[in-house]
Amino acid sequence: MFSSKTWIYYSVSLLLLFGAVTFGLFYSSVTVPVSHILHIILEETAGWGFLDEPPGNTTAIIWEIRLPRVLLALFVGASLALAGAAFQGLLRNPLADPFTIGVSSGAALGAVFVIFFQITIVGLGAFTLPAVSIVSGFITLMIVFGLVRLSSRSMAIETIILAGIITSAFIGSIVSLIISLGDQNEMTQIIYWLYGSVGMRGWSYVQLIVPFAVVGSLLLLTRYRELNALALGEEAAGHIGVNVQRGKVFILGGASLLTGAAVAVSGTIGFVGLVIPHLVRLVTGPDHRHVLPISMIIGGAFLISADIFARTIIAPKELPIGVITALIGAPLFAVLLIRNRVGKGKAI
Repeated sequence: MFSSKTWIYYSVSLLLLFGAVTFGLFYSSVTVPVSHILHIILEETAGWGFLDEPPGNTTAIIWEIRLPRVLLALFVGASLALAGAAFQGLLRNPLADPFTIGVSSGAALGAVFVIFFQITIVGLGAFTLPAVSIVSGFITLMIVFGLVRLSSRSMAIETIILAGIITSAFIGSIVSLIISLGDQNEMTQIIYWLYGSVGMRGWSYVQLIVPFAVVGSLLLLTRYRELNALALGEEAAGHIGVNVQRGKVFILGGASLLTGAAVAVSGTIGFVGLVIPHLVRLVTGPDHRHVLPISMIIGGAFLISADIFARTIIAPKELPIGVITALIGAPLFAVLLIRNRVGKGKAI
């Protein structure tokens, strides 16, 4: 049974998500009344509306541009936040996330490779992009862990992050090489994509991420017991009956699946998987039964809100959403780290 506090956490999180979705559909360079938005969504999904027909271009604005954009931001933000929460729980450190340990860079390399060379794998079709991105991200994660094992027998988070930085730097040089081989248009397209964006993607990109987001989320949300046990250490988790190795495979696989799919459709967006789970854990406590789903909800709401800023702050131009998340996330995480360090100092 959930406590009254837990119900409050979920209620507030869902209200924030609902508010972000509503505002994302309502507010932009062209303001559309909420009644028209409801009419369009009901008409397009259920085949009926309850109000007068909205103006001619309003349906296209909402259904073809804003709604897929908001949903894409929702799925990307939820995926990155959930992956970050899983990595932090598995490695028992709030500094772990897909960005800092190199998974995002690896996924980006796979996506850039597919985009630049226009690769289509037979049998996968449009799913070539997320599939290659996911595999590339997972291989990068294995390389990072391999470097850690070669350099040290312990899996200290500092060593993992250092290996992630080294691997990301090497991957970045490969991406730069690929970009330099293209013409000016290809270079501009890939660089802008790398900064992160959910604009002008459409329903096709939503369809690309949904199956991977669903499978990856199910893999992680059902592993909260293992993550809670691993907080005690791998040896202690084994003593209480947890299959540590199998749990790690599922957690790493699910987190890589979510990261690769998110990077494939939106580019590299940092700090979502770093800051959101940390904030959630400060509020809800360490129980991953609640940390994982609430991180998903808040992550989706956060990225939708960041996208609203990205497309309105210097309208009619747009900023890459990765710039907004970095501007918000980096100072916020610095404050959290300082607060955490001061708290430990007082405890000592």
